[in-house]
Amino acid sequence: MTTTTNTAPNTATATAHGDGSWDDLVAAALLGTERRRGSPEALLGAAALQTVRRRAGLRPAEAGPRPEPAPRDPRPEPPEPARRRLAQLLAGRAGAGSGSGRRGAAPDLTELLPQWLAAAGRHGYRAPASLVPALLDVARARTDLRPQALALAGPRGLWLARLNPDWRFALRGGSGGAGELPDAEDSVAVERLWQEGLFAERVALLGLVRAHEAAAGPRLLETTWSTERAEDRLMFLDSLRVGLSAGDEPFLEAALGDRSRNVRATAAELLSALPTSALAARMAERALACVGPEGVTPPAECDAGMLRDGVVKRPPAGRGERAWWLGQLVESAPLSCWRDRFGGLGPAEIVALPVAEGWAEELHAAWCRAAVRQGDPAWSQALLGSASASPAAGPATASLAERAKLLSTLGEEERAAWVAEFIRAHGLSEAFQLLGVCVVPWAGALGGAVIEALDSAREAGGYPWSFSGVMGLAERCLDPAEAGRLEVLVEEPVEEGGAAAYWSEAFQRLLATLRLRAALHAELTPPP
Repeated sequence: MTTTTNTAPNTATATAHGDGSWDDLVAAALLGTERRRGSPEALLGAAALQTVRRRAGLRPAEAGPRPEPAPRDPRPEPPEPARRRLAQLLAGRAGAGSGSGRRGAAPDLTELLPQWLAAAGRHGYRAPASLVPALLDVARARTDLRPQALALAGPRGLWLARLNPDWRFALRGGSGGAGELPDAEDSVAVERLWQEGLFAERVALLGLVRAHEAAAGPRLLETTWSTERAEDRLMFLDSLRVGLSAGDEPFLEAALGDRSRNVRATAAELLSALPTSALAARMAERALACVGPEGVTPPAECDAGMLRDGVVKRPPAGRGERAWWLGQLVESAPLSCWRDRFGGLGPAEIVALPVAEGWAEELHAAWCRAAVRQGDPAWSQALLGSASASPAAGPATASLAERAKLLSTLGEEERAAWVAEFIRAHGLSEAFQLLGVCVVPWAGALGGAVIEALDSAREAGGYPWSFSGVMGLAERCLDPAEAGRLEVLVEEPVEEGGAAAYWSEAFQRLLATLRLRAALHAELTPPP
């Protein structure tokens, strides 16, 4: 009988004595030391020894060129307490939750970061050098914070972005992270940056030139327009929304013939936002032929002229062609044309007129889009109707998203007053989108309406996570001065268990967040 013996080497021991390889160590770790006749301690010692060998065996490479120093950022750093707060917010995590929806009473630090960035931007601060990498990581992960984070990072952030592929997004992230720009009157420097600059720098330069001289923006675009990529042409064109004026019309009219459909559509939209433009006049003529006191007659066809002026021929699924064309004509016509068509009536009177044959919803929705595009508060008020009325009974559309857009055209106080009235009449369940367009911080009637509605929801016996969206908005948007109203709610005695305990916890978190926001703003205030 032949006896066999296992002659395989003890991997860990052999490697420790200079035999074996890194692959042997990996195999031993994966299979387990008991199967390779070695102890865990021997394996770890061998791994340490082999690591030193691997590092010592690397040949030093020739050093690459040293990068140029980061450009100077003349802005001041925030005060020391604010710098510490920023580090805390960048490292912060959302409050602990559970399957029950509980978040605890501690503030959510990640949701306070936007507030810090916005306040720092208003004060004109730059990011502390040591926190620029963390800011770029945040900008990469959260596109909603990207403009503010890149603006705070400034030229040093762009400098770092050129050195790290993970941050290359910042080089095309819009104007927020652009470096120092030339004087708008220095034509040589403007031309050089326009020809050679990064996309973010070119967008910022276009805004600078337009602010200095409105007509200079389109002139600058014309110098390279034919060689720009379609996506860049679209973004440059979209940037003209800021400061849009009649002087932009010739350039936009020419863009109606662009080879990119998206560019053509954007040019048409911008021209329709200029009530005196030739495109607006052409659209008015078409719309007035379709709509009047006698009724609604949608267009019979989508001709070549309509196509050139941005009308999309093929409707989305479920929409009729003629209704689709009608809506596009009405939304692109200047709202001022309807007064004469309806015998001198104002917006509210026109909107209140009966519309036969089921065209009311289509017509009113198109007027809503026109009011938003043209920024017309009188038409917006007419289409919104009374905030206390049922949304389904409104003169325009029951869509809360559409109403939120209409609200955005109103002044700050009118907007807040309308939403406060809506909340008092209908509660918070449908107010989330409307609150999102209100100017922060919520104070006065709006702040009071939100807190009263939350208290009413508590008294009704519901649970706070049913209003988690509004509660999250309140933590970010309520004026810290409203903390006094909340203190009364927090101090009320609550029995353990049940919905009341959860509400008490939610109110405590809201109160703590308001106090933290107050401290945050105080820390950012420059010393006298």
